[in-house]
Amino acid sequence: MTDLPEFPERTGDELVDAALGGLAVLGDVPVAAHVAVFEEVLAGLERALAAADETADRSR
Repeated sequence: MTDLPEFPERTGDELVDAALGGLAVLGDVPVAAHVAVFEEVLAGLERALAAADETADRSR
C-alpha cells in the first residue's frame, strides 16, 4: 500500500486548504468509503471556486 502524504502544505487559500485537508482521512477509511471522501473534497473545492468567482465579480 502506498503511504499518503501529509497535507501540511498550504495553498494560501483557506477554503482550498480545508477541502484538501479532507484527503488526510483516506488512509483511515475503507476503500469503499473513498468515493464519499472524494465527493466531499470536490464539493469543498467547488465552494472555494464559487467564492473566488464572487470575489472577482465584486472587484469589477
